[in-house]
Amino acid sequence: MSVWTRLGELFARAPAAALSQVLEALRSFFAGDPQLRRQVAFSVAMIALSAKMAKADGVVTEDEVRAFREIFAIPPQEERNVARLYNLARQDIAGFEAYARQLAALCGSGDANCALLEDILDGLFHIAGADGILHEREVGYLSRIAEIFAIEEAHFQTILARHAIDAGSDPYAVLGVAPGMPYADIRQRYRALVAENHPDRAIARGLPAEFIAIANRRMAAINDAFSAIERSLRPRHLTGSRPA
Repeated sequence: MSVWTRLGELFARAPAAALSQVLEALRSFFAGDPQLRRQVAFSVAMIALSAKMAKADGVVTEDEVRAFREIFAIPPQEERNVARLYNLARQDIAGFEAYARQLAALCGSGDANCALLEDILDGLFHIAGADGILHEREVGYLSRIAEIFAIEEAHFQTILARHAIDAGSDPYAVLGVAPGMPYADIRQRYRALVAENHPDRAIARGLPAEFIAIANRRMAAINDAFSAIERSLRPRHLTGSRPA
C-alpha cells in the first residue's frame, strides 16, 4: 500500500480544518508503526512546508511546481488529498515554526539530529532552487527550519553548499572540511559521508521509496565534491592513482 493511500486514510479518519490537526493525527494513528509514521510524516512535511515556503516567498513558479512533481509521483486518484493538504498549509494562519516543531517531535526522543529531518530539508532546497535562484527569503526560511530541527549551523552550511546555484558549490563546504586539511583526512570524511548517506540507509530509516531521488542527489553532490578536491590536490599530493 503506497504512502499516498495512507495519507488518504489519514484524512478519512481525521477530517481536519487545520494542518496542526493532521500532524497530531499522525502521532496517534500510526503510533504502533514508527516506520510507517515516518514515511507519512515525510510526505506531509514536504507538502506542508513547501506550501508555507511558497507563501513566505510570495510566488510559486512553474519550475517549483515541476520540482515538486519530480519528488512526488502522485497517483491521479490521490491528487485530491495532496491538494487538500497543500491548501490547508497555505491557508492556515499558524506560522510554519509550529508545524516544524511538531514534525521534529515525530522523530521521537533519543533520535538526535534525525536524518529524516535532513531529508525534508534537502527536498525543500530542491524545490526552492528549481527556478535557478535561491532567494534570500527562501534561505532564511530554510535556515529557520534547520534551527527548529536542531540541525547545527555548520551542518546547515554543508546542506546549503550542496544546493548552491549562482557560483557553484564549494566542494570543501559540501564535505564540511577545511581547504588546508590533509588529503587523508578529507578522504576519511568523504568515506564517512558516503556510508551515512547511502540511499539504502535512507530507505531503512523511513524515507519512502518514491522519494529516494533526494538521497541519490545528495550522494551525487558528495561524490562530485570529493572528485573536485581530489583533482585539485593530485598534482601536489597524489601519485596519480585513485584511492581504493
